[in-house]
Amino acid sequence: MSFVSIAVVFDRLLLLLTMNLLHTFANSLEAKKTAVGLEFGTATFTFGEIDARSNQMARLLKGRGFESGDRLCVYLENCVEFIDLFLACSKLGVIFVPINILYREREVTHIYNDANPKALISTAEVPGNFPSWKVKELRMEAKGLSSEPVKIETTGDSTAAIVYTSGTTGASKGAMLTHNNFIVNGINLITCWQIKEDDRLLLALPLFHVHALANGLHVWLMSGCRMRLLERFEHQKAADEFQSFQPTLFFGVPTMYIRLLDQPSDVARKIGSTLRLFVCGSAPLPAHVLASFREKYDHTILERYGMTETLMNISNPYHGERKAGTVGLPLPGISVKIVAENGLPVGVGEIGEVYVKGPNVFFGYWKREEATENAFKNGYFKTGDLGFADADGYYTLCGRKSDLIISGGFNIYPREIEEFLLEQAGVAEVAVVGVAHDVRGEVPVAYVVPTKDLNITLLEEKCREHLASFKIPKAFMVVDKLPRTALGKVQKHLLPAPKF
Repeated sequence: MSFVSIAVVFDRLLLLLTMNLLHTFANSLEAKKTAVGLEFGTATFTFGEIDARSNQMARLLKGRGFESGDRLCVYLENCVEFIDLFLACSKLGVIFVPINILYREREVTHIYNDANPKALISTAEVPGNFPSWKVKELRMEAKGLSSEPVKIETTGDSTAAIVYTSGTTGASKGAMLTHNNFIVNGINLITCWQIKEDDRLLLALPLFHVHALANGLHVWLMSGCRMRLLERFEHQKAADEFQSFQPTLFFGVPTMYIRLLDQPSDVARKIGSTLRLFVCGSAPLPAHVLASFREKYDHTILERYGMTETLMNISNPYHGERKAGTVGLPLPGISVKIVAENGLPVGVGEIGEVYVKGPNVFFGYWKREEATENAFKNGYFKTGDLGFADADGYYTLCGRKSDLIISGGFNIYPREIEEFLLEQAGVAEVAVVGVAHDVRGEVPVAYVVPTKDLNITLLEEKCREHLASFKIPKAFMVVDKLPRTALGKVQKHLLPAPKF
């Protein structure tokens, strides 16, 4: 990255510290009103139409009693109404709380009770039978309202969203992200990845995840490029989507890139001919996938590193070497250091915990003062990720300090699954570990010490009923006992290899 680029970023940061997200979207929503900005299904929308729809939705929410600081939960798949609601909340000062649509009653109940929203919006019934406003009905009602802007004062320090991320104890915590967090993140990506209004972004990631919300949605609205939003990534239809839209940008997770390797070489080259940038995140990309993709698509995937609590921290360069296995260099304005257990920085090539500091970092967990205090040290956020830096300043991640499993881009904490399994009949003890998987990167496997009434089939059915699909163990291994240290800590690395 050049010094000129860095200077431009900091100039923009200083200018925007007193602004909110809507100021950064104005170049699209106001200055490009007649330009087509969004494709979804067979429909297209100009930036002016997107702005008007969200103004109408903001008026509807205000009419139903929403005020600045209230929370709105949404349990929605990708749709235009998701965008309407996010923008409406930004315009009202309402805090947006997206919920993973794969979550079941247990998980939804925790988030709903913790966030205490004024309303929950969904497409259909929500697990747990929570009262919800149906999104299509809201849209029909909003169409009859004025599309003039709603005047509500918010600043860069106002909370824009609470996004829930699992904790090592299994209790999901809400990361409070401000307008400034999102603004800084968007400016960094637009500048460092050189995203411009003539780009075409194909977005197949779920909008309830910060990967799509903070990266995809925001760089689209900040840059004024054209975006095709897919309801989901379907590898059977991927070639048609790429060839009909001819994107220049694609943001994905390792599972998507593994699926894209199934395309015939001639199709892959044709897709690659219009792309200028493939980005991968949310989970480590296997080195062999990077190499195979480069050979097949004639592109080196750009790997980067972010978290729900911090958005983007580190990225391989757009111009310059993209080192396989690394996540690259710290983004402008972001400080990164590797810290040993004793709290001191480590040397080049030495592994320690990754600490980050910058205007991208959230300011705390919702209603979790102790957890917030424990998450920071000397102004740095303790990521819980292990890694090291090489002599060129490139960072490589080595896994979680905790037992995090990343499956298809989704974070899974074994403790949450273990606590659920221990509530079930026939389970005396249990340990859940992540095991390498060719497509999903990792999958959870449960090692169960049984009682006499263990029924594996029934246990799996209970998991399917109460857990998100990606959290269901790929296999249940019955063992006589769990290996433990003298202090009683389970030694998961000594468990036998799974059979599946």
